[in-house]
Amino acid sequence: MLLTTLKRYPDHKKDNLQAWDSADELLLKYLESCELADKRVLIINDAFGALACSISIPGGELTSYTDSFVSQKAILRNSSGTRQTLSDLDALSGVYDFVLIKLPKNLSFLEDILCRITARLRPDSRIICAAMVKHLAPASFPLLQKYIGETTTSLAEKKARLVFASFEKERVTSPYPLEVAIEGFAHSFTNHSNLFSREKLDFGTKFFLGQIPQGEYAKILDLGCGNGIIGIAAKQRNPAAQIIFSDESRMALQSAQINYGKFFPDDTSAGFVWTNGYEDQERESVDLVLCNPPFHQEKTISDQIAWQMFVDAQRALKVGGTLRVVGNSHLGYHLKLKRIFGNSKVVTSNERFMIVDAVKSARVVQ
Repeated sequence: MLLTTLKRYPDHKKDNLQAWDSADELLLKYLESCELADKRVLIINDAFGALACSISIPGGELTSYTDSFVSQKAILRNSSGTRQTLSDLDALSGVYDFVLIKLPKNLSFLEDILCRITARLRPDSRIICAAMVKHLAPASFPLLQKYIGETTTSLAEKKARLVFASFEKERVTSPYPLEVAIEGFAHSFTNHSNLFSREKLDFGTKFFLGQIPQGEYAKILDLGCGNGIIGIAAKQRNPAAQIIFSDESRMALQSAQINYGKFFPDDTSAGFVWTNGYEDQERESVDLVLCNPPFHQEKTISDQIAWQMFVDAQRALKVGGTLRVVGNSHLGYHLKLKRIFGNSKVVTSNERFMIVDAVKSARVVQ
């Protein structure tokens, strides 16, 4: 497959970003000199399918792992359904001859990955990592040396570089997920490695927790739920409500499901949806949406994720329902929400964050 035929997901009309980078190109170029026939190859963190859709292994087996629903969807689309993905590191099986890793920004996630794959390697297994030089964290090298073996690097080419290691260490157990105690909550929170602010409560969420509304809500959506703390707090304030948790990270959703079970072990009404924002879900079915949106996708900073989450919330809300959002004040969410909903109101703010409400009217999003 030509890389130029790859498409990002979701496909934004005004988005001119390409679905691959020079690190993908450099890795694919290097693999041309490798004998992959009859080998078992594991790809990790392939953003839009540049690797999974381009590598052919005669007589061998290709496995692709991603925590991201967006990446999974892109790989399926770009491969016309011929490439499947795994979204759980525990689902990896057997021994891999090659492991190809697009290095993630999150070093805890990388550490978790390296620990988990030690059970899936033999002494001659080869690990090849790829990254753009500007995103290649120096701390990646000690992690590879600790869990895999000595590393070497390629020359930089088009601002990309490869990192090589052969498995020389022993099988280890991952230190993840973490158990994190949070003041005001009776149980600790289980946080998997790819969660934002996995070691402590972030300031935006802390501010938001003090502004969870109470009312006659039948269904509440925790949109971009992370470890589920917002939805759990909403359930505590609204015991009769059904809580729906949604996130594009499988690890986030797994964390939320575990944590909800700690606080409400007898409640089977909660829903957990792995998807991009809240796309393709039931329209006009939710009374309240609570959202602390991210403003980046991996290393790309953008307001497109927040914008889509707001549009998805508008579609999911019943007429008269409310979206409550927290975000850094400079992001101007009150202005974005007014464009989508036709209204917005700043509920409260502090020196860093703003909490904004938007109410769904009969107006249809264009």
